[in-house]
Amino acid sequence: MRTEGDLIRINEWLLPLSWLYGLGVRVRNRLFDWGLLKSQAFNLPVISVGNITVGGSGKTPHVEYLVRLLKDLTKIAVLSRGYKRQTRGYLLADTDTTMRQIGDEPYQMKKKFPDIYIAVDKKRTHGIQRLTTDSATNDVDVILLDDAFQHRYVKPGINILLVDYHRLIIYDKLLPAGRLREPKDGKSRADLVIITKCPKDLKPMEYRVLVKAMDLFPYQELFFTTLDYEPLTPVFGGIKRTLDSIIPQENVLLLTGIASPKQMMLDLKPHCSNIIPMTFKDHHLFTDKDVQRINSTFAAMPLPKLIITTEKDAARLETLEGLSEEVRKSLFALPIRIKFMLEQEENFNNKIISYVRKNSRNSILVKRKDDDKPRNSHHSGNRFRTISFRDN
Repeated sequence: MRTEGDLIRINEWLLPLSWLYGLGVRVRNRLFDWGLLKSQAFNLPVISVGNITVGGSGKTPHVEYLVRLLKDLTKIAVLSRGYKRQTRGYLLADTDTTMRQIGDEPYQMKKKFPDIYIAVDKKRTHGIQRLTTDSATNDVDVILLDDAFQHRYVKPGINILLVDYHRLIIYDKLLPAGRLREPKDGKSRADLVIITKCPKDLKPMEYRVLVKAMDLFPYQELFFTTLDYEPLTPVFGGIKRTLDSIIPQENVLLLTGIASPKQMMLDLKPHCSNIIPMTFKDHHLFTDKDVQRINSTFAAMPLPKLIITTEKDAARLETLEGLSEEVRKSLFALPIRIKFMLEQEENFNNKIISYVRKNSRNSILVKRKDDDKPRNSHHSGNRFRTISFRDN
């Protein structure tokens, strides 16, 4: 039976090092709190999505949710660090940009949403400045920061903190004994907190326990999301399949290089009775040895069979050389979308759209807002200002 926080493992013998690590993080946070280190605000809506743990908490599907919510209303840019990319500095993705140039997650988003701006820059303040001043992107109206909760040099208008149901921060410890990047009280910087990867059958009592355990401030709001899946998409071309099309005797090789594949396995079990997991570390760059292992493992599996992987892994697998023809024609990516629970979707959407509408520069939302103003109203122009979700 699954329980919240069930993936947490604490290395007790490393707790003294965690104390030292925590001391350094607390000093850094205090320097920002006291203004000795500066956080920069920008004159357009900036929404940050991140976590305070090492490993996946569902950042990419939540950023994609925001993209789908806003892309028809305003001009969006997603700014990411571009983890494990083989380039440096600021880079704006185009149709010819490769996965190795920007990283697997930005590459995945660019393929899905070719009409939005996707940029990478380790220095987020510099990345935002480039997006808002370069002629190619200066019409951007909303910037979504991917994995920037610890990047305090930027002051976002909305700070969204994601917490994995299977790795609740309230039970975890600081690095290296646990997986926390900073102390639990760092959650106080969040405007919205989302517990992600929740089981679909979460009971009302469990919701109440989680609300109490998270112990949020009155200005914060707690949401719950679960994973939803779209049809299986062939990585190397072919026909899509629904999960319901998997027959009981079909053998599935679940190939993942993500931080936390457990919920995916749990969700697949009702559709796949024979699952063979092959797991790699998060953002793993596949080697020739890995290719041989994939080929040999799949070849040894009895028919009927297929391979299911994540979209993020597919971004790294599709350019991989040496995969057998059998593997290539049997390899499917499983697209993930997030779904709000407790009928919270409308409330969340309204909060995001209201913030963007009140602070945007060039979007359709601004036009609608201006149309509602009296004809003799005065416009203050596009001056530099600090935008805060809490002020709204």
